[in-house]
Amino acid sequence: MATTSPNKLSLFPLLSLLCFISIFLLLSLSKRASLSSPNTHRSATVFPPKSDGSLSALSATCDFSDGSWIYDPNPRSTRYTSNCKEIFKGWNCIRNNKTNGLEISKWRWKPKDCDLPSFDPLKFLQTHRNTNIGFVGDSLNRNMFVSLFCMLKSVTGELKKWRPAGADRGFTFLEYNLTVAYHRTNLLARYGRWSANANGGELESLGFKEGYRVDVDIPDSSWEKASSFHDILILNTGHWWWAPSKFDPLKSPMLFFEGGRPILPPIPPAAGLDRVLNNMVNFVEKTKRPGGIIFFRTQSPRHFEGGDWDQGGTCQRLQPLLPGQYSDC
Repeated sequence: MATTSPNKLSLFPLLSLLCFISIFLLLSLSKRASLSSPNTHRSATVFPPKSDGSLSALSATCDFSDGSWIYDPNPRSTRYTSNCKEIFKGWNCIRNNKTNGLEISKWRWKPKDCDLPSFDPLKFLQTHRNTNIGFVGDSLNRNMFVSLFCMLKSVTGELKKWRPAGADRGFTFLEYNLTVAYHRTNLLARYGRWSANANGGELESLGFKEGYRVDVDIPDSSWEKASSFHDILILNTGHWWWAPSKFDPLKSPMLFFEGGRPILPPIPPAAGLDRVLNNMVNFVEKTKRPGGIIFFRTQSPRHFEGGDWDQGGTCQRLQPLLPGQYSDC
């Protein structure tokens, strides 16, 4: 993908970092969560900071999704610098001289009824000894992976490159036996090019000549073993389902299959996404490690306005979106 010009870079990498911190503070404070518990993502046990900066022994239940972005001109900690080599060059806002790149890192998420303490990379390493953490998804999760890696690397250099089966990249922090990996997949489900059979078939009889076959019940090979390996798994998908440059609804539509047969009548991408998510949730629940923690992170709003990234679109926002602004994008 072509990179945007230096002054038009997305808010996405650093905002992903801020969202990421919220997720992993929850992991640091509570290692018990499950996708099968519908309210787990809504509340968790937190330990609000005492006035002296230490963590209180008292716990409170808090809805972390109910809050707002707060501008903090004096951040409580420096997470990492633009020198972390794992940051993809095209997404390195600071190095590419994004005009408000440094300012973005001064925004933090503040839940309505509690506080999120600053991420402590050393404490995270100590808390998650002998743990495997996997990010599975598109570039949103790649940036989450990079954020975690760079923050942890800021306190220890004892690591080695090591990729679990199917992973695009991965590292192990040797002193703590903590592995962090990224498995690249756009749809979570297996997909590939499809062309009409000269002998005909069910899709051919409907006039389809080519497209992309998406098996809604089969995970992509890049992560099919991830749930049985990682103790903590963060899944995402979203933007690729509406990417006309890849899945043109007329020239190269998504053609959904289940049980090896085409789904008829053909269904639209939104319905295909629902089926994939249902099947992938069932898959990870059946194959996850005992005590495994599974997250599904939703997609961020599109951050280009006036066109897509390759069609003259720019990133005009200098602050997080306020309630009521989402429909404008």
